[in-house]
Amino acid sequence: MLKQYVVDAFTDQVFHGNQAAVCVMEDWIPDELMMNIAMENNFSETAFVVKEGEDYHLRWFTPGGEIDLCGHATLATAYILFRFYEKEAESVTFHTLGGDLIVTKDGERLSMDFPAYTLKQVPVTDAMEEAIGIRPEAAYMGRDLLCVLPDAEQIRSVSPDLDKVKELDGLLLQLTARDDGDSPYDCVSRTFAPKLAVNEDPVCGSGHCHIIPYWTDALGKSEVTAYQASPRGGVLYCQIRGDRVIMAGNAALYSAAELYV
Repeated sequence: MLKQYVVDAFTDQVFHGNQAAVCVMEDWIPDELMMNIAMENNFSETAFVVKEGEDYHLRWFTPGGEIDLCGHATLATAYILFRFYEKEAESVTFHTLGGDLIVTKDGERLSMDFPAYTLKQVPVTDAMEEAIGIRPEAAYMGRDLLCVLPDAEQIRSVSPDLDKVKELDGLLLQLTARDDGDSPYDCVSRTFAPKLAVNEDPVCGSGHCHIIPYWTDALGKSEVTAYQASPRGGVLYCQIRGDRVIMAGNAALYSAAELYV
Protein backbone atom coordinates (compact mmCIF):
# COMPACT_ATOMS: atom_id res chain seq x y z
CA MET A 1 0.00 0.00 0.00
CA LEU A 2 1.07 3.58 -0.69
CA LYS A 3 0.06 6.67 1.24
CA GLN A 4 -1.41 9.30 -1.07
CA TYR A 5 -2.69 12.79 -0.33
CA VAL A 6 -4.60 15.17 -2.58
CA VAL A 7 -3.80 18.85 -2.07
CA ASP A 8 -5.23 21.97 -3.71
CA ALA A 9 -2.25 24.28 -4.27
CA PHE A 10 -2.11 28.07 -4.64
CA THR A 11 -5.35 28.47 -2.72
CA ASP A 12 -6.48 28.44 0.92
CA GLN A 13 -9.68 26.48 0.28
CA VAL A 14 -10.50 23.16 -1.32
CA PHE A 15 -12.08 22.98 -4.79
CA HIS A 16 -9.90 25.87 -5.94
CA GLY A 17 -6.26 26.18 -7.02
CA ASN A 18 -4.53 23.24 -8.66
CA GLN A 19 -5.01 19.65 -7.55
CA ALA A 20 -1.93 17.52 -6.99
CA ALA A 21 -1.68 13.99 -5.69
CA VAL A 22 1.32 13.38 -3.41
CA CYS A 23 2.65 9.87 -2.81
CA VAL A 24 5.04 9.70 0.15
CA MET A 25 7.14 6.53 -0.10
CA GLU A 26 9.96 4.84 1.80
CA ASP A 27 11.51 3.46 -1.39
CA TRP A 28 11.09 3.98 -5.10
CA ILE A 29 8.55 1.97 -7.03
CA PRO A 30 8.87 1.15 -10.76
CA ASP A 31 8.41 4.02 -13.21
CA GLU A 32 5.62 2.09 -14.94
CA LEU A 33 3.65 1.95 -11.68
CA MET A 34 4.16 5.67 -11.06
CA MET A 35 2.93 6.35 -14.59
CA ASN A 36 -0.13 4.17 -14.04
CA ILE A 37 -0.94 5.95 -10.78
CA ALA A 38 -0.64 9.32 -12.53
CA MET A 39 -3.00 8.19 -15.29
CA GLU A 40 -5.44 6.77 -12.73
CA ASN A 41 -5.45 10.05 -10.78
CA ASN A 42 -5.77 12.05 -14.02
CA PHE A 43 -4.61 15.27 -12.34
CA SER A 44 -2.19 17.56 -14.13
CA GLU A 45 0.52 16.15 -11.82
CA THR A 46 1.10 13.37 -9.34
CA ALA A 47 4.19 13.80 -7.16
CA PHE A 48 6.30 10.96 -5.79
CA VAL A 49 8.74 11.68 -2.97
CA VAL A 50 11.32 9.63 -1.06
CA LYS A 51 13.52 10.89 1.79
CA GLU A 52 17.23 10.59 1.04
CA GLY A 53 19.43 11.68 3.93
CA GLU A 54 18.22 15.04 5.23
CA ASP A 55 16.60 15.98 1.90
CA TYR A 56 13.97 14.52 -0.42
CA HIS A 57 14.05 13.23 -3.98
CA LEU A 58 10.96 14.43 -5.84
CA ARG A 59 9.55 13.37 -9.21
CA TRP A 60 6.43 14.55 -11.06
CA PHE A 61 4.28 12.63 -13.53
CA THR A 62 1.50 13.96 -15.74
CA PRO A 63 -0.97 11.56 -17.42
CA GLY A 64 1.26 11.96 -20.47
CA GLY A 65 4.64 11.30 -18.85
CA GLU A 66 7.30 12.56 -16.44
CA ILE A 67 8.01 16.30 -16.38
CA ASP A 68 11.18 18.18 -15.39
CA LEU A 69 9.66 21.00 -13.32
CA CYS A 70 6.35 21.51 -11.54
CA GLY A 71 5.45 24.25 -9.08
CA HIS A 72 2.05 23.35 -7.70
CA ALA A 73 2.94 19.70 -6.97
CA THR A 74 6.14 20.88 -5.23
CA LEU A 75 4.09 23.24 -3.07
CA ALA A 76 1.64 20.41 -2.36
CA THR A 77 4.42 17.99 -1.43
CA ALA A 78 6.08 20.49 0.91
CA TYR A 79 2.70 21.19 2.53
CA ILE A 80 2.23 17.48 3.27
CA LEU A 81 5.76 17.05 4.60
CA PHE A 82 5.48 20.07 6.91
CA ARG A 83 2.05 18.99 8.13
CA PHE A 84 2.68 15.28 8.74
CA TYR A 85 6.37 14.34 8.43
CA GLU A 86 8.61 17.36 9.15
CA LYS A 87 6.51 19.34 11.61
CA GLU A 88 9.46 21.15 13.21
CA ALA A 89 11.30 21.98 9.97
CA GLU A 90 11.34 25.50 8.56
CA SER A 91 12.43 24.43 5.08
CA VAL A 92 12.75 21.34 2.92
CA THR A 93 15.08 20.70 -0.01
CA PHE A 94 14.01 18.62 -3.00
CA HIS A 95 16.39 17.05 -5.51
CA THR A 96 14.60 17.02 -8.87
CA LEU A 97 15.13 16.88 -12.62
CA GLY A 98 14.82 20.68 -12.51
CA GLY A 99 17.65 21.03 -9.97
CA ASP A 100 17.56 21.50 -6.22
CA LEU A 101 14.38 23.26 -5.06
CA ILE A 102 13.96 24.75 -1.59
CA VAL A 103 10.54 25.38 -0.01
CA THR A 104 10.38 27.53 3.13
CA LYS A 105 7.61 28.34 5.58
CA ASP A 106 6.53 31.95 5.05
CA GLY A 107 3.86 32.74 7.61
CA GLU A 108 0.68 31.02 6.45
CA ARG A 109 2.17 30.56 2.99
CA LEU A 110 4.94 28.40 1.61
CA SER A 111 7.66 30.03 -0.47
CA MET A 112 9.43 28.19 -3.30
CA ASP A 113 12.76 29.03 -4.92
CA PHE A 114 12.66 28.04 -8.61
CA PRO A 115 14.85 28.65 -11.66
CA ALA A 116 13.70 31.35 -14.06
CA TYR A 117 13.53 30.38 -17.72
CA THR A 118 15.49 32.47 -20.18
CA LEU A 119 13.01 33.92 -22.68
CA LYS A 120 13.82 34.42 -26.34
CA GLN A 121 11.43 36.61 -28.31
CA VAL A 122 10.04 34.81 -31.35
CA PRO A 123 7.84 36.07 -34.19
CA VAL A 124 4.08 36.04 -33.72
CA THR A 125 2.67 33.66 -36.33
CA ASP A 126 -0.65 32.97 -37.99
CA ALA A 127 -0.46 29.47 -36.47
CA MET A 128 -0.42 31.02 -32.98
CA GLU A 129 -3.47 33.14 -33.80
CA GLU A 130 -5.33 30.17 -35.26
CA ALA A 131 -4.55 28.00 -32.22
CA ILE A 132 -5.38 30.65 -29.60
CA GLY A 133 -8.22 32.40 -31.42
CA ILE A 134 -6.61 35.79 -30.67
CA ARG A 135 -3.48 37.27 -32.19
CA PRO A 136 -0.81 37.76 -29.50
CA GLU A 137 0.94 41.08 -29.09
CA ALA A 138 4.25 39.27 -28.53
CA ALA A 139 5.60 35.75 -28.13
CA TYR A 140 8.55 34.28 -26.27
CA MET A 141 10.12 30.83 -26.01
CA GLY A 142 11.57 29.14 -22.94
CA ARG A 143 10.65 25.56 -22.15
CA ASP A 144 7.12 26.71 -23.02
CA LEU A 145 5.64 29.13 -25.53
CA LEU A 146 4.61 32.36 -23.76
CA CYS A 147 2.12 34.54 -25.64
CA VAL A 148 1.14 38.02 -24.43
CA LEU A 149 -2.46 38.96 -25.22
CA PRO A 150 -3.84 42.49 -25.47
CA ASP A 151 -6.06 42.47 -22.37
CA ALA A 152 -7.03 40.48 -19.29
CA GLU A 153 -10.62 39.76 -20.36
CA GLN A 154 -9.29 37.86 -23.37
CA ILE A 155 -7.28 35.66 -20.99
CA ARG A 156 -10.39 34.88 -18.94
CA SER A 157 -12.55 34.03 -21.96
CA VAL A 158 -10.05 32.39 -24.33
CA SER A 159 -10.80 28.88 -25.62
CA PRO A 160 -7.87 27.63 -27.70
CA ASP A 161 -8.06 24.91 -30.33
CA LEU A 162 -6.07 22.26 -28.46
CA ASP A 163 -5.30 20.19 -31.55
CA LYS A 164 -3.70 23.27 -33.08
CA VAL A 165 -1.93 24.06 -29.79
CA LYS A 166 -0.21 20.67 -30.08
CA GLU A 167 1.36 21.86 -33.34
CA LEU A 168 2.96 24.95 -31.76
CA ASP A 169 6.54 24.97 -30.49
CA GLY A 170 7.12 24.65 -26.75
CA LEU A 171 6.03 22.06 -24.22
CA LEU A 172 3.13 24.07 -22.74
CA LEU A 173 1.27 27.14 -23.96
CA GLN A 174 1.28 30.04 -21.49
CA LEU A 175 -1.09 32.95 -22.15
CA THR A 176 -0.77 36.15 -20.14
CA ALA A 177 -1.90 39.76 -20.04
CA ARG A 178 -1.62 42.71 -17.71
CA ASP A 179 -4.60 42.83 -15.35
CA ASP A 180 -7.03 45.73 -15.18
CA GLY A 181 -6.16 48.85 -13.23
CA ASP A 182 -8.49 48.23 -10.26
CA SER A 183 -7.38 44.62 -9.79
CA PRO A 184 -5.17 43.49 -6.89
CA TYR A 185 -3.20 41.43 -9.41
CA ASP A 186 -0.46 42.60 -11.74
CA CYS A 187 -1.08 39.95 -14.38
CA VAL A 188 -3.42 37.13 -15.29
CA SER A 189 -2.62 33.90 -17.12
CA ARG A 190 -3.91 30.59 -18.42
CA THR A 191 -1.93 27.40 -19.11
CA PHE A 192 -2.69 24.72 -21.72
CA ALA A 193 -0.77 21.45 -21.95
CA PRO A 194 -2.38 19.08 -24.48
CA LYS A 195 1.04 17.58 -25.30
CA LEU A 196 1.02 16.19 -21.75
CA ALA A 197 -2.60 15.01 -21.94
CA VAL A 198 -3.66 17.99 -19.78
CA ASN A 199 -6.07 20.31 -21.56
CA GLU A 200 -5.71 23.14 -19.02
CA ASP A 201 -3.42 23.24 -16.00
CA PRO A 202 -5.46 25.15 -13.37
CA VAL A 203 -2.48 26.91 -11.73
CA CYS A 204 0.98 26.34 -13.20
CA GLY A 205 4.02 27.10 -11.06
CA SER A 206 6.61 26.24 -13.71
CA GLY A 207 4.64 28.38 -16.16
CA HIS A 208 5.23 31.33 -13.87
CA CYS A 209 8.95 30.71 -14.24
CA HIS A 210 8.27 32.17 -17.71
CA ILE A 211 5.49 34.61 -16.81
CA ILE A 212 7.20 36.33 -13.85
CA PRO A 213 10.52 37.10 -15.63
CA TYR A 214 8.47 38.67 -18.43
CA TRP A 215 6.27 40.83 -16.19
CA THR A 216 8.94 41.96 -13.75
CA ASP A 217 10.88 43.25 -16.75
CA ALA A 218 7.84 44.73 -18.51
CA LEU A 219 6.51 46.42 -15.36
CA GLY A 220 9.92 47.43 -14.00
CA LYS A 221 9.27 45.88 -10.58
CA SER A 222 10.77 42.96 -8.66
CA GLU A 223 7.54 41.74 -7.02
CA VAL A 224 4.43 40.64 -8.90
CA THR A 225 1.10 39.23 -7.70
CA ALA A 226 -0.21 36.85 -10.35
CA TYR A 227 -3.66 35.36 -10.86
CA GLN A 228 -4.24 32.19 -12.86
CA ALA A 229 -7.69 32.70 -14.36
CA SER A 230 -8.68 29.07 -14.89
CA PRO A 231 -12.15 27.97 -13.75
CA ARG A 232 -10.60 26.90 -10.41
CA GLY A 233 -8.40 30.00 -10.06
CA GLY A 234 -5.26 30.53 -8.00
CA VAL A 235 -2.95 33.25 -6.68
CA LEU A 236 0.87 33.35 -6.72
CA TYR A 237 2.93 35.92 -4.81
CA CYS A 238 6.16 36.21 -6.77
CA GLN A 239 9.55 37.88 -6.75
CA ILE A 240 12.48 37.80 -9.15
CA ARG A 241 15.95 37.39 -7.62
CA GLY A 242 18.59 37.23 -10.31
CA ASP A 243 17.98 34.03 -12.24
CA ARG A 244 15.51 32.67 -9.66
CA VAL A 245 11.76 33.06 -9.25
CA ILE A 246 10.40 33.06 -5.70
CA MET A 247 6.77 31.89 -5.65
CA ALA A 248 4.67 31.86 -2.49
CA GLY A 249 1.21 30.44 -2.06
CA ASN A 250 -1.23 28.63 0.18
CA ALA A 251 -2.42 25.03 0.08
CA ALA A 252 -5.43 23.10 1.34
CA LEU A 253 -5.69 19.38 2.11
CA TYR A 254 -8.54 17.60 0.32
CA SER A 255 -7.92 13.93 1.14
CA ALA A 256 -5.61 11.24 2.50
CA ALA A 257 -5.85 7.68 1.26
CA GLU A 258 -4.07 4.36 0.87
CA LEU A 259 -3.43 2.98 -2.61
CA TYR A 260 -3.73 -0.80 -2.95
CA VAL A 261 -1.06 -1.24 -5.59
